[in-house]
Amino acid sequence: SGARDMYRAYSDMKDANWKNSDKYFHARGNYDAAARGAGGRWAAEVISNGREWVQERTGHGAEDSAADQRANEHGRNGGDPNVYRPPGLPDRY
Repeated sequence: SGARDMYRAYSDMKDANWKNSDKYFHARGNYDAAARGAGGRWAAEVISNGREWVQERTGHGAEDSAADQRANEHGRNGGDPNVYRPPGLPDRY
């Protein structure tokens, strides 16, 4: 499901603990979920927007949130997540 794709990307991001990788995982989760069709795209949008809403309310910078949302939309619209891939991130991600 789209929600599972989003969770897998989040889990991989935490597991990788790689500097400057968050935009890649945002884009990848949204890309994978949206590839499932309208339901996956909807799940990706709801989860992404909810996560950003929480982060904004808990002190996550608005600038970071806007950049995360651009990565989310890039992936959701079928854009290649690898444009956000940081150098050296292990291939398993």
